[in-house]
Amino acid sequence: MRRSTLLERSVRYACLATLAVFILFPVYYMIVTSLKSQREVFRNPGLWISEPTLANYAELVRSGFPRSLLNSFVVAGGATVVSLVVGVLAAYSLVCLRYRLRGTIRNALILAYLTPSALLFIPMAIIMSNLRQADTLHGLMLVYLSFTTPLATWLLMGFFSSLPPELEEQARVDGATRIQALYLVLIPLVRPGLVAVGIITFTSGWNEFLYALVLNLSPEAYTVPIAISHLISGDVYRWGEIMAGSVIASVPIMVLYYLGQRSVVDGLSTGAVKG
Repeated sequence: MRRSTLLERSVRYACLATLAVFILFPVYYMIVTSLKSQREVFRNPGLWISEPTLANYAELVRSGFPRSLLNSFVVAGGATVVSLVVGVLAAYSLVCLRYRLRGTIRNALILAYLTPSALLFIPMAIIMSNLRQADTLHGLMLVYLSFTTPLATWLLMGFFSSLPPELEEQARVDGATRIQALYLVLIPLVRPGLVAVGIITFTSGWNEFLYALVLNLSPEAYTVPIAISHLISGDVYRWGEIMAGSVIASVPIMVLYYLGQRSVVDGLSTGAVKG
């Protein structure tokens, strides 16, 4: 039994180590390439650095990349906050209240989220142009709400569904209104779900490319994906700067998932049970 257990653990750890190497290798290669000069990238495209340099990061700072980082934080963060507020109210309504067309609204949410952005970017561009919100950060944030709000609402519905209805009923018996029962009783219980949904929604806005490419044309309104894409000029790929920008862009997401990893795992597992 002991030999069998030891063998099972060895196989398990070997599989986990292989998976870790497979996942972390692109990150390692990205960091290594970002620390190489442009000449070394092409002369020595291997896995080691002969002369590490921070020139790529310095060039990004000089080219205005921090402004793009700030723009992404503003747009993705603003869309996340609004989506969470609207998503909480909408999910509570769709799960805890009884009214006609509730199932139709649920299906419409799924349809809105699953509709490819490639089908919507032209209508969105026309609408934003008519509203004179094109090439602005708040206009881009409004567009992001078209996919972050359905996502947040659908995920939060799973968390509200996992709560027993007796909790709200008891709060109502004690004299609380529906709004008080929601914010004082239900929301604290789905806090891990709120963290998980917030991180996932922020990641969706942070990585979005197509809408930002079509709507924001001035360099002052570039988000991180657009700023990185402009490091490619024709057939010239500035790999060092591209990888440096990718490293910088990855750090906020990695930090978010590291700080909220328990909430993400617990929240998604809870939402998946009754979603």
